[in-house]
Amino acid sequence: MVKNNTPVLVGCGQVTQKIDNPENAKEPLDLMKESSLLAIEDTTVSDLVKKIDTVMSVRFIFDSGGGRRPPFSIYSNPPKSLADRLGIVGAKTYCGPTGGNTPQYLINILSEQITSGETEVALLSGAECFSTMRKASRLGIKTGWGEDAGGERIDLGFERAGGTDNERKHGIIFPVSVYPLFENAIRGKKDHSIEQHLDYLGKMFEPFTKVASNHPNSWFPTFRNAKEISTVSENNRFIGFPYTKYMNAIMEVDQSASIIIMSEEKANEFSVPENKRVYLHGCADINEVWNVTERPELHSSKAISLMGKKALEMANWNIDDVDLFDLYSCFPSMVELGREALEISPNSKIPLTVTGGLPYFGGAGNNYVTHSIATMMEELRKNNNLKGLCTSNGWYATKHGIGLYSCIPFEGDWAREQPAEYQKVIDESERPEVDESPNGKGTIETYTIANGREGPQMGIVIGRLNKNNNRFIAIATDDKTLSTMMEEECLNRDCSVSKNSDGLSIFSLG
Repeated sequence: MVKNNTPVLVGCGQVTQKIDNPENAKEPLDLMKESSLLAIEDTTVSDLVKKIDTVMSVRFIFDSGGGRRPPFSIYSNPPKSLADRLGIVGAKTYCGPTGGNTPQYLINILSEQITSGETEVALLSGAECFSTMRKASRLGIKTGWGEDAGGERIDLGFERAGGTDNERKHGIIFPVSVYPLFENAIRGKKDHSIEQHLDYLGKMFEPFTKVASNHPNSWFPTFRNAKEISTVSENNRFIGFPYTKYMNAIMEVDQSASIIIMSEEKANEFSVPENKRVYLHGCADINEVWNVTERPELHSSKAISLMGKKALEMANWNIDDVDLFDLYSCFPSMVELGREALEISPNSKIPLTVTGGLPYFGGAGNNYVTHSIATMMEELRKNNNLKGLCTSNGWYATKHGIGLYSCIPFEGDWAREQPAEYQKVIDESERPEVDESPNGKGTIETYTIANGREGPQMGIVIGRLNKNNNRFIAIATDDKTLSTMMEEECLNRDCSVSKNSDGLSIFSLG
């Protein structure tokens, strides 16, 4: 029997806006209103806006730590602005932290609040209008977005830079130059040549494009075969080697998604149809060793592995019980890290996405996972015996979340282990010593080459010094080195590294 204080997801809505003229585009809060109304309608509950006591919003990418400031003002209290637009009065308003893990993080918090009685009926909503924002910026148009809604906004979580100053100086800034470092480390673990691995990546992401081609809210509803994804062409240049353009998350989208979650007691009181109810059977949040250069391994994630075990234990599921997946897919390496850590069979025929993934469905900034959970709800409702798993990720495979969903009722006391308890395992793990002033001979653990439209621009390596095995990160920008890195194998290659007059660690190939 389902207990009255069990959290249950009962409504979902998604919208995608494709408009060429930014002056005609809806602003983020209006897209959130639109997807929220769809989620409210999805519950079949009349006058639900009068019953919502909590509104949580996912932080906009332009309002996130390290994000570029847009050509318009910032919303002072997005969840309050949304509540006002919907006619929700007196609700508590919360705003999530930076990170693609945020939607699941907020679902987990709301579930705890519902269990404790702090919340009864909640709306979670988010949107990104990065496409319109960029178009407006290019045209020099001020959109006029932003407002001061007043009210008390409660910020959840914490803000922290994605890496150390030394990492940022050496290219650990934009994800397009960081996830390829994981990819080449994975390639080395698999003992793939560059050509073999590109073919492998194309085959891995081909099914994602197929799913995206059939999703009504996809930004790119286009099927691409493996060869098209992996082959460099005029429209598919290298970005961060070995990734081609078609392997990268696309943030220039206008998309919004919203979810209604409430207690089982309220769902019964409001006569929410049982075939609308989706239960969170297991969940967890965890952070990887925060700084990339301090991680013991760059080809695997012990944090995701531990997180998965905690969520599966809570649900009393095995990974083989899962029928539907949506693994966070900003880049191929994120899918691979998740698949291996969760011990999903590489021979499984189950697609690893229900949306099509961030490169094809759309990489809606911090809010993508609201779309994946909403889509998972829709898929689970088609067969109430199915079980689904969604993962989430922020920064550089740094912040992780997981949710296990099913229409199968959750029985017993809904309670999860507090993340702080198992976070200790990661925080107390051994990690390499990082030398920020490396000098001498070394060996390359992994590498990438950041490419612009005209070709290679900067090489980045993470390696170990031969004299003491300390970790280092270094860069190179000379044409000869970049050309060699694009054409030859550099994993486990000898190199030399030293500081230049600008305080940058520069490497040369042996």
